[in-house]
Amino acid sequence: MRALTHRNFQLFFSGQLISLIGTWMQTVAQSWLVYRITKSSLLLGSVGFASQIPVFLIAPIGGMVADRANRHRIVIATQTASMILAFILATLTLSNIVTVPEIFVLAALLGVVNAFDIPGRQSFLVDMVGRDDLMNAIALNSSMFNGARVIGPAIAGILVAKIGEGWCFFANGVSYIAVIIGLLLMKIECTRRSKSDSPLADIMEGFRWASHTGPIRMLLLLLGLVSLVGMPYTVLMPVFADRVLHGGASGVAAFLHAKDPGAVRLGVLMGATGVGALLGALTLALRSGVRGLGRLIVITCAGFGLSLIVFAASKNFWLSATLLIPVGFCIMLQMACSNTLIQTMVPDVLRGRVMSVYSMMFMGMAPFGALLGGALADRLGAPWTVAIGGAASIVGAILFGRKLPVFRGEARQLIIAQAVAGGEPSEEMTVRVRE
Repeated sequence: MRALTHRNFQLFFSGQLISLIGTWMQTVAQSWLVYRITKSSLLLGSVGFASQIPVFLIAPIGGMVADRANRHRIVIATQTASMILAFILATLTLSNIVTVPEIFVLAALLGVVNAFDIPGRQSFLVDMVGRDDLMNAIALNSSMFNGARVIGPAIAGILVAKIGEGWCFFANGVSYIAVIIGLLLMKIECTRRSKSDSPLADIMEGFRWASHTGPIRMLLLLLGLVSLVGMPYTVLMPVFADRVLHGGASGVAAFLHAKDPGAVRLGVLMGATGVGALLGALTLALRSGVRGLGRLIVITCAGFGLSLIVFAASKNFWLSATLLIPVGFCIMLQMACSNTLIQTMVPDVLRGRVMSVYSMMFMGMAPFGALLGGALADRLGAPWTVAIGGAASIVGAILFGRKLPVFRGEARQLIIAQAVAGGEPSEEMTVRVRE
């Protein structure tokens, strides 16, 4: 856990852990609020689309800003904006005046904030810990994210069932205070990385480097495929909790004196996914190098798809909750391994822009998947939709595995080049990007 020896990362880790618990509480509560109001799989997918499409459209600008401006200040600004949006949603919900269009607007505004926050925060890790401890920082950051993913949905399920969604949104707003304080206490030396006078040229340079670099391109394409066809299972989880697995967790709901057992079921299901994801992040944190990560991506992507297919076939609540543990484990490990490999290969001067492309593939493709998943679920049902996504993920893993030996040598050269150059691109790489 070498990253935790850095004071700045200690402040980031402790504040972000509290904030992420609130974020997951809001995610679950918002999904349940939309479903409770509309009972529509399509509208669930549409809200997911509205919250994430800005990442796909605006993340390149966010990446360019992360490479030209002070990343420390960017993260402070985005976390503050997210806090304000959470308090607005809480006020509307607690006042019993919230409507679905208002949820759409606030979800879209949060997506705009995330378009700047994700590339800024991902590239900010190297500023806090340096290149030597970057892999450990990414793994710990993933562990923190998924530890919150265990706790947040469980708390949200209880709070929604007992006192309503609005207090989850309020708690999320309060939780941002911790991370903002931690960020303000940091002492960071940030330098201007991009020397170009043209923002558009900066953006295009990032796209060219990502598309012309074989290992990066391959990782991003697999990431985009899984986000498009596999990740919609999270959007459809309220449907599973209410219609497919409606007979489960009644004992837990009765024990909690919950008025809405469906919300409790949703919290348990999302929490089970978080348990698996936390185990996946901890598995990566125990690794000391990048050797074998490509092969691990193949295995976990295929495991994710297979687990989704079996989950879709289950009609028993507790069996389904158990099956979500390997789902979370596999998708977390695939995403974290991809993040680690990309950040290890990318020059620091391009980090924000390449991580913006990562954001487009990871979160930016998800809204199209959410919309597609919601539409398919309305026609075929949620189980068939999830099973199809799992099968497509397996196909993606097979294709990635076939290409892996071709790009392994190039990936090794990129990792060595960045280690030697201290994160600066070599002259040969710079020429290739600009051609």
